Amino acid sequence: MKIVSVSALALIGVAACGDNGVVTVDPCDGVTGTCVAIAADATVEDIQGALIAATPNSTIAFAAGTYELDRALSLSVSDVTIQGAGMNQTILSFAGQVDGAQGLLVEGANHFTIHDIAFENAKGDQLKMVGVDGVVVRRVRTEWTAGPKSTNGAYGIYPVQCKHVLVENSIVKGASDSGLYVGQSEDVIVRNNDVQYNVAGIEIENTNRADVYGNTATHNTGGILVFNLPGLQIKNAAETRVFDNMIVDNNTENFAPSGNIVASVPTGSGMVLLAAHNVEIYGNTIATHDTMSIGIASYQIIGAPNDAAYVTDPDTINIHDNTMSGTHEHPTGPLGGLILLTVGEVLTPVVVPDVIWDGIVNPAKAVSGDPTSLKPEFNICMKNNGDADWGNLAFPNGDAYKASFDMSGHDCTLPAVAAVVVPGA
Repeated sequence: MKIVSVSALALIGVAACGDNGVVTVDPCDGVTGTCVAIAADATVEDIQGALIAATPNSTIAFAAGTYELDRALSLSVSDVTIQGAGMNQTILSFAGQVDGAQGLLVEGANHFTIHDIAFENAKGDQLKMVGVDGVVVRRVRTEWTAGPKSTNGAYGIYPVQCKHVLVENSIVKGASDSGLYVGQSEDVIVRNNDVQYNVAGIEIENTNRADVYGNTATHNTGGILVFNLPGLQIKNAAETRVFDNMIVDNNTENFAPSGNIVASVPTGSGMVLLAAHNVEIYGNTIATHDTMSIGIASYQIIGAPNDAAYVTDPDTINIHDNTMSGTHEHPTGPLGGLILLTVGEVLTPVVVPDVIWDGIVNPAKAVSGDPTSLKPEFNICMKNNGDADWGNLAFPNGDAYKASFDMSGHDCTLPAVAAVVVPGA
C-alpha cells in the first residue's frame, strides 16, 4: 500500500500514542492500493489538491474531525473512492462557504464510491454527481443543521445523468427541494436510507428503472416522489418500484423557494406520482398524512409543457399489498384547496381518500368510446391495500366537479415491474 499524507505533520505518530497520549488512527488503515490520507488539519487547498492529483484505483481517506471549508470541492478522476471515519466522525462543513454551488461535485468520474462521511450546510447542493457511470454512496450523511429553511441548498445526495447508481444506509436532512434526488438516470437502487425534514424526502425524476426500498421517510413535506418533467434529457421514464418503505408523518410545512416544482407538493403527502409511467408500489407502510397517502397527477394540473415528445399523463400504476392509515383532513396549498373543493362536493365531512387521482387520461391510452377511463393494460390498479379508499377527482370536468369514490374500475392487477440490476449491489 502506498500512503501519501496530506498535512503530513498531523499524521506523525499515526496508529501510535501522540504527545497527549491520544491514539491517532491512520485513515488509510485497511485500504488496499494507493491511499491518500487527509489529516484533520488539512485545508481546503490541501483537499482539493488531493482530488486533482488523484489517480485511478486510489482512495482518499479522511481522518475523523470537522473540516471547515469555505469553497466547493470537485473530482473528475474515475475509479476513486472517498472515505471517512464515519458519518458522525468525519464532517465536511461548508457553513462558511463563500465560493461554489456545491459541497462536492463529481463530474464524469466513473466508478465513484463515497462512504462514511458527512456534508453539512453547503450553500447549494451537498453531494452532486453528474454524468457518472457507476455510483456507490454508502453511509453518507448530508444535513442543514439549522433545520428546514427555504435558504437551505436544494439537494442533499444528488446523482443526475448517471448510470448504475446505488445509494444506501445514508441520512439526509433539511433540503429545500429533494433530500435524496436521482434525476435523468438509469438503473438505480435507493435502499435503507433515512430522509427527514426535506421538502421531498426521496425523488426519482425522469429516471428509467429504479428500485426504492427499505427506506424511512418521515417529517418531510412529501415522503417519496416519482416525477416525469418536460424538457429534460430522458423523457417519459418508466419502471420504478417503491416497496417495503416506512413513509410516515410527512407533514412538515412546504419550505421550498417559490417557483420550484416541489413547491406545489401539498404538505402532508406520503407519495406523489406526477406523469409517472409503469410504477409498482407495494409492501409499504404509509401512515399519518394530512393531505393523502398517495397522489397521482398529470402535469396538466401544473401547466402546458413546451415539449412535444413529453407525455403529461400518468399510467400503468400498480398499488398493492400496502398498509395505509390516518385521516386526511387538512390538505394545504393551491392543490390542496382544489382537492378540498372537489371532494367537498361529494363528501361531508370532507375526508380525502387514501389514494387520489386527478382523473386526467392520456387519449392514446383511453378506452375506446370512454375518454375518462384507461385501457386495462394502462390502468391504475388497487389491490389488497387493507381498507385504503380511493378517489378519482375527475378534474377534466372543470367546474362540474364529479369526483368518484368507486374503486371497482381499479380493482385489478398489472404485471410486476422487473427488479433493477446494479453491478456489485
